[in-house]
Amino acid sequence: MTDYIYKNHSQWTGGHKGHINMENGVELDFSAPPKLYGYPNILTPEDAFMAAVNTCYFMMFIWAAERFKINLTLFECDAVGKVNEFIDKTSAFKEIVLKLKITAKDTSVEKIKNAIKSAKKYSLIAESIKADIKIEPEIKII
Repeated sequence: MTDYIYKNHSQWTGGHKGHINMENGVELDFSAPPKLYGYPNILTPEDAFMAAVNTCYFMMFIWAAERFKINLTLFECDAVGKVNEFIDKTSAFKEIVLKLKITAKDTSVEKIKNAIKSAKKYSLIAESIKADIKIEPEIKII
């Protein structure tokens, strides 16, 4: 079995702000959310977490659509994360809803539903977190 290793490096740049370098060459600044003494208009860990879930599922759906030979004409995914804050002021993502908009031609709704299930099963990020993931598809066949 092959194991994969992903690396990145973060560095404090002052205040509640840092800079991160990913091994694939992407670099960016990040901060705490403004309500937690961070800065506006900059990536937060919460944004990155939600983006990781969304983009990983997104890519797995595209992969599944190719495998199921689904002729996609549109695919969009909105991710909404629900956070519970506990009495001791800790918090955790409880639920993530992926709202899909899918338009395809020359296929069936059943085939698309199978691709939706496969995408979740093979999504490294979705399968690695403890939050419940719900998928709400809007499917249109043209």
